[in-house]
Amino acid sequence: MQRIKEEFCNQIDIEKSKFITYVNRCFSDVEAKEYVMKIKKMHPDATHHCYAFVVGENHEIARSNDDGEPSGTAGMPILEALRLSGVHDVVCVVVRYFGGIKLGAGGLVRAYSTSASEALKNAKHVELVTMNSYSLTFSYDYIRPLDYLLESKNAIITNKDYDISVTYTFFTDYPDIAKDIQELSSGTLTLNDLGPTILEKEL
Repeated sequence: MQRIKEEFCNQIDIEKSKFITYVNRCFSDVEAKEYVMKIKKMHPDATHHCYAFVVGENHEIARSNDDGEPSGTAGMPILEALRLSGVHDVVCVVVRYFGGIKLGAGGLVRAYSTSASEALKNAKHVELVTMNSYSLTFSYDYIRPLDYLLESKNAIITNKDYDISVTYTFFTDYPDIAKDIQELSSGTLTLNDLGPTILEKEL
């Protein structure tokens, strides 16, 4: 499952109208509406602030709003762009500054759809992955070989504690890590399995 890594803003100009698109994470309808209000305060003189958002693994919560544009020409195209993007837990606000040239219903649909799609495409994404969490305590002479092993298995070390002995806490999705550590240490090191954790991996 993918999410937006952080807030992102993108602008396109169509027939002298400015379409400024903001995308950000949200995990409830309350968060989404608060974000829409934030953008409205940033652009109080804009002609429209159209938006849509989806929340949940299967987009259980989905809302859209045309904010004064003809019905179905803004909010729904934005919502459809969110659904097609494969991104979850995201709110998208398209701010329009009218340039004096009417686009017509079809033109508006294309403008709002393109604005949302481009912002979603250009924003940084992360993927939710399940990894196991472990801790391992060992003597100082194992630091270099363990660092090499963990790096080769794409493990993410979250903490290194240096005391009388060394303790690493790390995540990895490599299934045979316990076996490899046993082989590396000739059976003297025992891995402490802390269970699965969902992490965000940047794409």
